[in-house]
Amino acid sequence: MAKIEKPANLRFHRDALEYAKKMIREGKVNCEVHNWTVDQPTPADEDAYLHDHDFVEYGRWFLATKEGTDTDTKEHFEFPIGNFKEIYRAGVIAAKARAGQFKHKEVEEAAAELLDMINDSCGMGEA
Repeated sequence: MAKIEKPANLRFHRDALEYAKKMIREGKVNCEVHNWTVDQPTPADEDAYLHDHDFVEYGRWFLATKEGTDTDTKEHFEFPIGNFKEIYRAGVIAAKARAGQFKHKEVEEAAAELLDMINDSCGMGEA
């Protein structure tokens, strides 16, 4: 089996973790168990959000950034966890799984922390 390595240019985005925690405490969380590939924002959704917001605000919805990319591009951000209105349980689960796959420990741990908060908030057990 091929070894999966963490992309060298990914950095954990602490501001996104803190923003997600705030959103969850405020009840702005989608507890539904859905397929994140269906629920995640489309490129058109991202463009619409960026029409009224800057890239700092946009970045709060992603648990990692890519070094060496322009910070004012969508390509700078990785591991989406919400739809620009609420944090999605399915998005956090997907980020946790993908971070684990790529051995991105900080993102995986952050997603696990968020998932615990979401599960408590939504009255659910562990994923």
